[in-house]
Amino acid sequence: MVDDNVEIGEGTKVWHFSHIQSGSKIGKKCVFGQNVNVGNNVSIGDFCKVQNNVSIYEGVTLEDYVFCGPSMVFTNILDPKCKYPQVGAQFYIKTLVKEGASIGANATIVCGHTLGKHCMIGAGTVVTKDVPDYALVIGTPGRVVGWVSEAGKKLKFDAEGKAFCEKSGKNYLLKDGVVTSD
Repeated sequence: MVDDNVEIGEGTKVWHFSHIQSGSKIGKKCVFGQNVNVGNNVSIGDFCKVQNNVSIYEGVTLEDYVFCGPSMVFTNILDPKCKYPQVGAQFYIKTLVKEGASIGANATIVCGHTLGKHCMIGAGTVVTKDVPDYALVIGTPGRVVGWVSEAGKKLKFDAEGKAFCEKSGKNYLLKDGVVTSD
């Protein structure tokens, strides 16, 4: 089901039992699995893939090439209470998922954080703080256990903090806990 006032880019595919809500903007050549909910006013970039049973609530932004694994979860309110409901955009806490980030199956992304470019969040991980670019994050709560390339390959840095990924063909530099690529 696609509500009124929705923009969907050319070549994007939406499978059965999914709902794209009003005001959402979805880029080109994205794929949405079954039972996906895209909330009001959500922005999703080009070439994203959202697997089955994922809800992307208002306040979440996905940049280009983001992968959301099956049944992963975004939150958008820090203190949900039925007795004291918080309804409306003014209560939603923003989450930004940067270009090329991958989020594993059944991971939970607590709202109010940024997931860095090309980071990889392991299956079942609970993210409770910002994630650096290229970080490999696992566990509950999520912690950085390594670094991955743009292509998702684990990086092995030499004594000078340099690494090369054959799949992406890019060089990487680790300096002061920050990874950059050429």
